[in-house]
Amino acid sequence: MYKLILVDDEEDVREGVSQEIDWHGYGFEVLAKAENGKEALDMVERLRPDVVVTDIKMPFMDGLQLAEAVRRQFPATRIIILTGFDEFEYAQKAVKLHIDEYVLKPFSAVELIDALIKVKNRMDEEAAHRENNQLLRESYRKSLPVLREVYLSSLLTRQLTREDILAKAAEYGVPLHGSEFVVSVICLDQKKKEEQQILLFAVKNIAEEQVQLGSYAGIVFLHNDLVVLLLRKEAGHEERLYHQMQVLGEEIRRTVEKYLNVTVTVGVGSEISDVTRLPYSYEDAGLALDYKGILGTNRLIFICDVEKEPRESVRFDERKEHELVRCIKMGTLPELHAIVEELFCDVAEGNVSIHDYRIYLLEIMTTILKTAQRADVDMDQLFGGQSNLLAEITTFNSVQEAKDRVIDICEKIMGSIASGRHHTYKRLVDQAIAYTHKHYQSPDISIHKVCADLHISPGYFSSIFKRETRTTFVTYLLQLRMEKAKELLRTTDLKTFEIAEQVGYTDANYFSFCFRKHVGQSAKEYRNSSGKEE
Repeated sequence: MYKLILVDDEEDVREGVSQEIDWHGYGFEVLAKAENGKEALDMVERLRPDVVVTDIKMPFMDGLQLAEAVRRQFPATRIIILTGFDEFEYAQKAVKLHIDEYVLKPFSAVELIDALIKVKNRMDEEAAHRENNQLLRESYRKSLPVLREVYLSSLLTRQLTREDILAKAAEYGVPLHGSEFVVSVICLDQKKKEEQQILLFAVKNIAEEQVQLGSYAGIVFLHNDLVVLLLRKEAGHEERLYHQMQVLGEEIRRTVEKYLNVTVTVGVGSEISDVTRLPYSYEDAGLALDYKGILGTNRLIFICDVEKEPRESVRFDERKEHELVRCIKMGTLPELHAIVEELFCDVAEGNVSIHDYRIYLLEIMTTILKTAQRADVDMDQLFGGQSNLLAEITTFNSVQEAKDRVIDICEKIMGSIASGRHHTYKRLVDQAIAYTHKHYQSPDISIHKVCADLHISPGYFSSIFKRETRTTFVTYLLQLRMEKAKELLRTTDLKTFEIAEQVGYTDANYFSFCFRKHVGQSAKEYRNSSGKEE
């Protein structure tokens, strides 16, 4: 159902058209009817219709001026012009405005229906084109290899949830189920820039062939000028993953040297049991690769050989940091408790040294403090000038005590940020109201001028203004002008046109129209009822 506004200064035309046509039957809903262009533009801004049906000749703002304003602010809105004017100047201007259809007065309901059907068919065609599943499927199929590569790279560089990883894996046809995983990176030892990409592609092909020949559960792809080999251990396979990687990696290294006449070094990361920890294994593979400066090139280097201490420890990664920061800034208390529970779940499950544990706590606390600092939270006021939150990490006697303290700190910071945000909203709205009271007499005051003065975007301003005042800025400005006009009518002997000018209307007739519509009586009637004579 497309939404429509009907605009005509003749009431019998508006009512006749609205009653003669089965709007719903033709796929339209008449949201509102306006009797002049200015009133219609306010309605368009508030209601965002799909179609505007408007007469040309109207008071205060004609149909072409309305069409021009609508085209400028809401270019997707369709416009049907009703007119008895066929002069060249009107037609020329209408063409420039890309009017969708014209209906010449006097017109019948059938003629208007024909124009509506043409506009509706165009909108239907555009919607169908956007939603054409076959085209989308074909486009998706062509993009799938690229999307798959991007997804595989994201497994190494971003901390994703297990649900997201497996859902995308199923979508892109990437097998990722396994009890263990290990990531290796293959680096060209001799880097000739003019041939590097071709050689990398050739190494990738060789690696894929060896994976297939040995029936390994492996995925090969390019990432950051490296060939990445992701190996997984499937259920029922007894052979250790490291042993599989040793055999496969050596075969790839020998084949590359034999057929491409170049050498490669393979860095092998840590074994992991959770697919969400793939970035850790990739990071370790890169660290292993760095040891070629000591051990030499053209070989496999296992991180577990060169760094004896296990690296599978608690890590405060990008995803955890992002989730914690987001929650502090705009989350709820239940979300906070769930996130903190997850942060400390790794500590409870893993064999973590006190050294690693304290570094982990330090990273968490530093992120919390940085978030508070960026939000201009007064930490001294919240926790007292003598409090040293970073030093507290050495005083916790249990994981539960650490969790409780982290939650307590975050709750206070969240409350401060929320309070500050509310004060910011209120301050901006108060400033907008003050600006409006100061400039309501100016005919060209608008939401854009207010936003320019406040240095914020109209979209952001509109949302907070409505949230704080329960009305739109356009409605607030109209109410303010009408209240000022009523006051002047009660307390002065100014003429109606003089009052119109003082409250921001250049057109006294339009002021009278708005006043009657808003107050329910004319300016003269209002003045007489308040004891004043015109």
